Amino acid sequence: MIRSMTAFAACERTATGGRLACELRAVNHRFLELSVRAPEELRAIEAACRERVATKVARGKVDLSFRLRPVPGTRAELVINEGLIDQLARTARRLHPQFPGMATDFTELMRYPGVVEEAELDQAGLQAEALALLDEALAEFVAAREREGANLAAVMRERIDGIERIVAQIKQWLPEIRTALRARLETKLADLKLPLDPGRLEQEVVLNLQKIDVDEELDRLGSHVAEARRVFGLPEAVGRRLDFLMQEFNREANTLGSKSVDARTTQAAVELKVLIEQLREQVQNLE
Repeated sequence: MIRSMTAFAACERTATGGRLACELRAVNHRFLELSVRAPEELRAIEAACRERVATKVARGKVDLSFRLRPVPGTRAELVINEGLIDQLARTARRLHPQFPGMATDFTELMRYPGVVEEAELDQAGLQAEALALLDEALAEFVAAREREGANLAAVMRERIDGIERIVAQIKQWLPEIRTALRARLETKLADLKLPLDPGRLEQEVVLNLQKIDVDEELDRLGSHVAEARRVFGLPEAVGRRLDFLMQEFNREANTLGSKSVDARTTQAAVELKVLIEQLREQVQNLE
């Protein structure tokens, strides 16, 4: 399946401890490289997050981030450590004769370590909610990659069709090019005004025609076109497979240009290279 490597997805929900948000963003990369940023309460699920992402994403530099924000207008019930308060009060009364001017500020008292007890967070519940939110974000993320991939595939199919048209056109020109080459060779040999065995003349013509023979290259280009179309329909990630295929396309186009003895095939080889380079640039964006 054609998927882009670049994508973005974000999901948010009310969860244990506040408002939980999950974001996924990715850019091109040869392999899968995942970085995870999460609050301390979610550090324990980093391995599970990596496993989940790896089942859906094959390539790309992916950034996964979680944010947990308190919900405005909601406050947890204040829990006071009464036992510690009593101990501090007894200590203050006992020391008062030595420090008669000692005063206790309520705000400072609340800041004393252990006086205000934080409500225990349901970390297991929060972690389960985070993983469920990641699954939701991953579904959107993959869908975004597929939408972008569909756009890239449409552009790439146009280039493949262009390559196929050029190959067909060259095949139509070949008989005329070969006839013209034979005529040029015969004219040059005639201009030498030297006796030449007809068998030797035919041999020279055949040798020169063999040097410019591009039937094999054209057949391979046609085969690559068919393979590219087949790969477009595969269910898995196809970026690496198409990247290798672009190298094969380019090899045949270079050989075609080097064997050209006609302005039309030279220009066609240049146009082929342009289309192949445009294809290669698009392939670099594929998963």
